[in-house]
Parts: sequence; C-alpha cells; structure tokens
Amino acid sequence: MNLPNKLTMLRALLVPVFIACLLYIPNNAVCGFVTAGVFIITSLTDMLDGKIARKYNLVTNFGKFMDPLADKFMVFAALITITVKLFLTADNTNDTVLAHVMLWTTMVVVLRELGVTSIRMVCSGTGAGVIAASMFGKLKTVTQVIAIVVILVEYSLNVGFELPTYWIASYVLIAAMAFMTIASGIDYLKSYWKYINPNQ
Repeated sequence: MNLPNKLTMLRALLVPVFIACLLYIPNNAVCGFVTAGVFIITSLTDMLDGKIARKYNLVTNFGKFMDPLADKFMVFAALITITVKLFLTADNTNDTVLAHVMLWTTMVVVLRELGVTSIRMVCSGTGAGVIAASMFGKLKTVTQVIAIVVILVEYSLNVGFELPTYWIASYVLIAAMAFMTIASGIDYLKSYWKYINPNQ
C-alpha cells in the first residue's frame, strides 16, 4: 500500500463525501461550489497517484486495477447524483431538458464503463494481464471531470444566483464527454477484441 495506492483509496473514500455535499447541503450557491470543490480535490488525487507511481516506479497491479475502478466510482457517483439533483430541483423547461440529457448521457457512460470493465476481467485471465488505462481512456476521464465541474458551477450560478445561464457550457461539455466516452470504449474494444472474439 504505497503512496499512489493510498491516494487512489482516498479518492474512493471521498465519493460518499461528494454525494452527501450535493444532496444534503441547502440548495443554494454554496451547494454547487462546495460540491465542485470536493470533486476537484477528489479528481486531483487521480492526477497525483499516476504521476507519483510513474516517477518513483511505484506502479503495481493493484494500482492498475484500483485506479480506473476509483475513477468509475467518482464519475458514476457524480453523474447519478447530479442527475437526481436536477430532477429534484428543476423548476423550468431548461432545467428539465438538462436533467433528461444528463440521464441519457449517464446511461451511456455507465454502459461504456461496464463494457470496458468486462473486457478487463476477461483479459486479466489471459496473456494480456491487467490492462492499464490507455491515453484515450485518460482523456475520457479528464473530459468527464471537466464536464462535471462545469455543470456544478453552472448549477450554482443558475440556482444560487438565479442567473439565466441556459446551461450552454454544460451542454457543450456533456457532448464532449459523450463523444470521448463512446470513442474510448470503441478504442478498448478494437485493441482487445482478439481476447473476446468468439471466432478465435
């Protein structure tokens, strides 16, 4: 249990804190900004554990397995909780539309992650070993993190200060997140298809 792995575990443990902040802090600007802050801190552990592991040669199979899993916990919790919050607080058409967009996007993200996790499970029992996160997968995670932070910030401006943001930035980042999620999933499938191809 070296430092990178401890940071990975810390990221997983911060997920319930994020959920509690978003769901139980009073519905105002503080709710969005505090929650965004917790999520940013959680995301920073993802950047730090990888850099430290590579710099000091502390890469382990546990880290290769737990790091992407902790990322999934973080992203799933954020997307699902934000979607629930939007449905609970929507009081106009713009908010309702965003809630539905978030619902479908969350489903895409969850299905992609379950698919990639299944590929990892199959490959772990073959010559491929434990699959480390690819560069495409890391870019996908970065896009998801940025999208979630932007949504939380716009939520704060929209609900806390009643500014008519119309969720423009959120829609742009949600589209980018959906694209990267699907593209990286296809990339994993192409790279490791030889291990799951029913004709081989």
